[in-house]
Amino acid sequence: MRIIDVDTADRSYDVVVAGLEHSRGRLRDLAAGRPLPLVTDERIWALHGERLQALVPVEPIFVPEGEAAKTWDNLHRLITRFAELNLDRARPIIALGGGSVGDLTGLAAGLFKRGCPVVHVPTTLLAQADSAVGGKTAIDAEGQKNLVGMFHQPALVLADVAFLDTLDERQLRAGYAEVVKYGLIGHHIVFDWLEDHGDKILGGNREMREEAIFQSISAKARIVEQDTEDRNGLRALLNLGHTFGHAIESAAGLGEVLHGEAVSIGMALAFAFSVELDL
Repeated sequence: MRIIDVDTADRSYDVVVAGLEHSRGRLRDLAAGRPLPLVTDERIWALHGERLQALVPVEPIFVPEGEAAKTWDNLHRLITRFAELNLDRARPIIALGGGSVGDLTGLAAGLFKRGCPVVHVPTTLLAQADSAVGGKTAIDAEGQKNLVGMFHQPALVLADVAFLDTLDERQLRAGYAEVVKYGLIGHHIVFDWLEDHGDKILGGNREMREEAIFQSISAKARIVEQDTEDRNGLRALLNLGHTFGHAIESAAGLGEVLHGEAVSIGMALAFAFSVELDL
């Protein structure tokens, strides 16, 4: 088990890179004897819901898969459901799924009663290595990616690489793009390590996947701690490839190109543009 402490001005929280069962005690303490509301999609629930429910009682709330979840209507439905459950501000909300579920749930949790705790249980490589940490939440609007959002740091992040066994190759490669990004902006030793072990990470080696996620989150945590709300320019490093990437996603139609795919193309374009500018 490996734990990364993320210490921001708003909140300090742990990212636990380990099997979900290692966090049974944490989850039960958060539940305090009551079922925890859990936001997910039906496919993810069918794959992983039983395992999570064996650790802590939950109340599942279903949203659409992928980028289709990040709409005004789904945000409204989620907040309505929180009100129906009469959640208080101390009641944690679990986000079980990929980056889209995390984005939507984090925003809804941040808005409801001016802020409820959110626990991210990411199930994709992209979410485990990147989007579950840092507090950025958003929905898409007016044809633009992540136009409406806020910063709402999680209370806890549980990254279990066993979830990645159910991903197809396309999703794995999309997530791996964000891992490569951290090799590029973090430390060349990590990038060199990825060149030597990338095939094993994509091929299912759990030890290598845990190391890749640990290195990615460690790099992100150092930046987020110094620029929590993306105001002094340091956190802009995390957007390598994203300026082109978001444009690609919007031009293709949101959800047609996976976020990590767009970022991988965006990084290549960013380097090419840098060469053209003689930087």
